[in-house]
Amino acid sequence: DTSALEELDDKLLEEPLRLITVSRLAPNKRIDHALAALHILREDHGIKAELDIVGDGQEEPSFRRRAGELGLEDMVQFRGALDGEEKDDALGRAHFLVHTSVREGWGLNVTEANAMGTPAVVYPVPGLEESTCHGKTGWVSEPETPQAIAVALARAYIALASCRESVYISGVAASFKTQT
Repeated sequence: DTSALEELDDKLLEEPLRLITVSRLAPNKRIDHALAALHILREDHGIKAELDIVGDGQEEPSFRRRAGELGLEDMVQFRGALDGEEKDDALGRAHFLVHTSVREGWGLNVTEANAMGTPAVVYPVPGLEESTCHGKTGWVSEPETPQAIAVALARAYIALASCRESVYISGVAASFKTQT
C-alpha cells in the first residue's frame, strides 16, 4: 500500500528528465505511445529524458523491439514488476509519471505517484482525466497522441524550470529544485 510521505526530498529538476510508467504491459496500456513520446521529446524538443517501465506482461517483447527501433535502448529501462516499496521509491525518484492507457477505472498510479511527490502527464481518457487535476496534480494532454504527451511534458518541464526556487505543485507535495 502506498501512503503519502510526511516529508519529501527535493528533486533537482535537471536533464535527463526521469520519466516512469507503471502498468501491466498489455496492448490497452499503450506503452508504445510512451516510448514514442520519449523519442519526440528528445528529437523534436531537444530535452534529454529517460524512461523507466515498471510492470510486466505479454507485450514486453514488442515494447523492447519498439524501443530499439526508436534508438532508445540506452534511455529505457524495463524494471519488471516491483514490490510496493520498490515501486514507491521509483515513483519518488521520477520527475513525471507518463500514463497513456486507453482508459482506466481510476488512475490509481496517478494517485500513487502524487503521494510520492511526482506529477503525472496523462492522456485525456476516462479515469485519467478524473484522477489528474490539470496544472495542479499533473497535466492532461490534448489530443490523445504521443506528440501531445511530448508537448505536455516539454511545457511542464519549461514551466517548472523557469522557477528559481523550490517549486510546489498545488495538490502534489512535489518539491523541485532548479539550478540557478
